[in-house]
Amino acid sequence: MSSSNDIPVQAAGCVLWRRSPMDGELELCLVHRPKYDDWSHPKGKLKRDEDARTCAVREVAEETGYTARLGARLPTLRYPAQGRPKEVHYWAAEAVSGAFTSNDEVDRILWLPPTAARNRLTQPRDRTLVDALLAALHLT
Repeated sequence: MSSSNDIPVQAAGCVLWRRSPMDGELELCLVHRPKYDDWSHPKGKLKRDEDARTCAVREVAEETGYTARLGARLPTLRYPAQGRPKEVHYWAAEAVSGAFTSNDEVDRILWLPPTAARNRLTQPRDRTLVDALLAALHLT
């Protein structure tokens, strides 16, 4: 018999990108979460009766202040988190409008070129999403 600890926590997020206002080059948005002191892609847990796509867009807005236009589906990451399995569903997403305001969850964001973003990400598993985004945007 399985316990509720065996059921994966469902979450969703985006690899948020834009064209640099300075030179038109690709930039990715990373969020800094003071609770964990880490750099990651914007993501969060699904609310009751919420689908992953809706969650991904909501989390981007909450954590970055930007409106995201979802693009290609990216790999789902699976890993243990606080003693439970977790599944995070990701999409490529273009930032179409908005501006960042510091909040309880995220105190800073960075817009970085892909190589710098890959190097800044705290978790190695998140780095694979940078490569997946580049492939989805046909930039590899």
